Amino acid sequence: MSVNGVTGTNGTYEAYQTSQAASAKTEEKKTTETSAAEESGVVYEPSNEKATDSVKKTYTQNTELVAKLKADQESRMQQLQNIVEQLLTKQGKTFNNANDIWKTLASGDFEVDAATKAQAQADIAEDGYWGVEQTSDRIIDFANALTGGDPDKIEEMREAFKKGYEQAEKTWGGELPEISKKTYDAVMEKFDKLAEEAGIV
Repeated sequence: MSVNGVTGTNGTYEAYQTSQAASAKTEEKKTTETSAAEESGVVYEPSNEKATDSVKKTYTQNTELVAKLKADQESRMQQLQNIVEQLLTKQGKTFNNANDIWKTLASGDFEVDAATKAQAQADIAEDGYWGVEQTSDRIIDFANALTGGDPDKIEEMREAFKKGYEQAEKTWGGELPEISKKTYDAVMEKFDKLAEEAGIV
């Protein structure tokens, strides 16, 4: 056996041991770093900062709903005006403008045929289109659509409704019928509810 063969093997073995030791140190270092990262990763540090109201919600007008409500309202108003005009034309009365129609209705100086009376009763019934509930809901929906649901605008919308009601009384020529008064009360209650839900009360 050659001496060179033994010494050559020994050198290879030493190189292998050095390589294994370096690998073990690297693995130990990785394990230590991972362990430290895991320990620090699960620590919860609560914030001492308090939430502020500096960021306000943006409210956007729902133009699509506003347009739909306006179109529906105009269509229904035209339908009502047509019924009234046909009714009064049959009686031989003519009108220069729409205000004359409302004043004539307020006076009660007209006769109604059975079909018109039935349609009017259906329209102002509790579940009718011009009934208290549906009319007050439409007014609130319209107000919400105009403001985008901004609770800061509730009182502004309430005041606009009051002015509209007063204008309707002027157009009518005095106090509006009982159903209109009930609708007024229902709208006010719904504005109150909106204000309460928004914490404005």
